Amino acid sequence: MIRRPPRQRLAAPVGAGLGLVLLAAAAAATAQPNFPVTPAQRSTAQQVAQQGVPFDELAPEAPDSYTVKAGDTLWGISGIFLRRPWRWPELWGMNLSEIRNPHLIYPGQVLYLDRSGERARLRLAQPVRDGGTVKLSPRVRSGPVGGDAISSVPLHLIAPFLNEAVVFTGDELVTAPRVVAAPEGRVLMARGDLAYVRGEMGGLRDWRLFREAKPLRDPETQEVLGYEARFVGTAEYVRAGETLTLDNGKSQVVPATVRVTGNREEVGIGDRLVPVPARDFSSYAPHAPASAVNGRIIAVYGDALSAGQNQIVSLNRGSADGMERGHVLALWQRGATVVDRQDPERAVMKLPDERHGMLFVFSVFDRVSYALILQVQAPVRAGDRFTQPD
Repeated sequence: MIRRPPRQRLAAPVGAGLGLVLLAAAAAATAQPNFPVTPAQRSTAQQVAQQGVPFDELAPEAPDSYTVKAGDTLWGISGIFLRRPWRWPELWGMNLSEIRNPHLIYPGQVLYLDRSGERARLRLAQPVRDGGTVKLSPRVRSGPVGGDAISSVPLHLIAPFLNEAVVFTGDELVTAPRVVAAPEGRVLMARGDLAYVRGEMGGLRDWRLFREAKPLRDPETQEVLGYEARFVGTAEYVRAGETLTLDNGKSQVVPATVRVTGNREEVGIGDRLVPVPARDFSSYAPHAPASAVNGRIIAVYGDALSAGQNQIVSLNRGSADGMERGHVLALWQRGATVVDRQDPERAVMKLPDERHGMLFVFSVFDRVSYALILQVQAPVRAGDRFTQPD
């Protein structure tokens, strides 16, 4: 829970035209050039750098300033100042010639809400106390990407799923290395156990284990959009396999060896191995889709029939449909079908869909995406609709 600080008496910021300067460093830009800042976000920031946002876009109790704390998120801070948190670029007019990644914010920084003109702007400043008055001096922060920067949303809620929730497009698992045996004739293996594997491993060290790939079908067309496999656990490479030639001239296979390093459930014979991808440490900047979106929830991740806040769902839209990581989506509950009992004809009515929650897209594949349920008022089920937010 982010607590709003008491209002402070503030002196006007030095160099007010600087805007919100969050990060500047050519070295950082060189180290990681592909920051997740969309052209639409950058265009919006350029437009509002001089304009700001209307006062009616501010949250009713938006404070004059807020000091960023460890554990804060971009989503939470935006919600303190704005009615609609995903519209953060419109409040933060930015000096884009200096900013390399505008959604990186750090604990200890002070965000100052400037209401001096006809529109509001949010500026970054460093507090300097002088006789009880907080003077706000703009500051450019230089440093490497990541570090102690706050996240856009609570990453601990989605981090476990970055490796687990995977959509395969075809027969990748059919040709993937597979567990064929274990020491002492075991058929189930837990953390620390060895397992023997056949298939091309290429000397890679870290692996994920999956089983039972099932089709993900579009709730409307029933088209197969991809295949979701059950995540079993993780393993690390121990030694390579080989093929021996016996004295009689026949060949004998010696499988490769891996060690189970983590379990969602016990590893079994036939489970398939997939390399662990390079970890993506870039931030997830919340933003609304640039164009209209209308789709359906395919399923609740796991075995549940319905989901609530902080759970994961799969969506029938992916990168091929313009979906991006960081998209904020409105969630709609399907209206029930009821009978008008006062009508002699007993007319059947379909009640309107009602907006009742919000999704945050964190993982995008070609035809499918995964999203975190940020907030919701009723259970979420397969077939529920999502759109772009207002």
